[in-house]
Amino acid sequence: MHLKSNIVLLPGDGIGPEVVVEGRRVLEMVGSKFGHTLTFSEHLIGGCSIDAHGTALTEETIAACKSADAVLLGAVGGPKWDDPAASVRPEQGLLGLRKSLGLFANLRPAKTHPSLVHTSPLKPERLAGVDVLVVRELTGGLYFGQPRLREKVNGHIRAVDTLEYHDYEIRRVVELAFRLALGRRQKVTSVDKANILETSRLWRQTATAIGAEHENVVLDHMLVDTASMRLVTHPASFDVLVTENMFGDILTDEASVLVGSMGMLPSASLGESGPGMYEPVHGSAPDIAGKGIANPLGTILSCALLLRYSLRLETEAAALETAVDRVLTEGCRTADIAAGDDPRLTTRQMADEIMARL
Repeated sequence: MHLKSNIVLLPGDGIGPEVVVEGRRVLEMVGSKFGHTLTFSEHLIGGCSIDAHGTALTEETIAACKSADAVLLGAVGGPKWDDPAASVRPEQGLLGLRKSLGLFANLRPAKTHPSLVHTSPLKPERLAGVDVLVVRELTGGLYFGQPRLREKVNGHIRAVDTLEYHDYEIRRVVELAFRLALGRRQKVTSVDKANILETSRLWRQTATAIGAEHENVVLDHMLVDTASMRLVTHPASFDVLVTENMFGDILTDEASVLVGSMGMLPSASLGESGPGMYEPVHGSAPDIAGKGIANPLGTILSCALLLRYSLRLETEAAALETAVDRVLTEGCRTADIAAGDDPRLTTRQMADEIMARL
């Protein structure tokens, strides 16, 4: 089957351009080897968009993404735009794009590789068999709730953020988690704070109802504080973990310690229709930007998710993941996952090694 697809690239800030260019090279090779025509266009987002246009996300970029088959993003932000009092911030571009594209679920897999167990601070025996998929809700919660304000009351500054969820927002992301669990180990862990928060009680009630509709998938509920502990004490006990926006944001960063480096983690943001957005979990890493030493694997594995979920190319996605597995098994290392006297590959060299094994 010959596929023609248009992919929008949003390199962003910091190391974003360095890893996205390698993702593009890998996707071009996949297209060439499997007989697909993949075309690319590049647009601004984040700090570089603020510098060029005064906004972190332009209408032109939104329109380009909406008309694409998939979006590959690098990272946004950096010290230059880090003033907390600023009215325009790089992160607004990312949040705005998720909302514009209707991306309600963020998928973040964390799977340990036997040859990288030494790079994690956890004991090797805790990491055996770890293969977790976190499904994070993206459109609700504290990040989007209203009112959101800061005001002066009785001589003191008062800040307000609103934690808000509708039942339909919860239902669609939990139902997705159950569908994904069917292709894995048929277990869903729903994470909330139902002992305290009304939104979490609605979350648990909705998840319970959905669980009753899926008798072939085991559902359990876990408070977020317990889940954060078990992610480092018994990570292999999780299969699919589904949770609200802020809890998911925090837990997925915690999960990066399981694989040894945040540079290894990919993600996919999906909606009910339209293009998905794919990005590495790591940030813009301004301290190493421009040095050519960033780990491109989070981006390249995000490209595999792009092939799987947006382009429906499972064989190609699996081939790319196998190539990544091979380079790690055969000892290829960037600085963040190297140990002792391991040779340190540059960003470009690591991508070259993957392409050589495709």
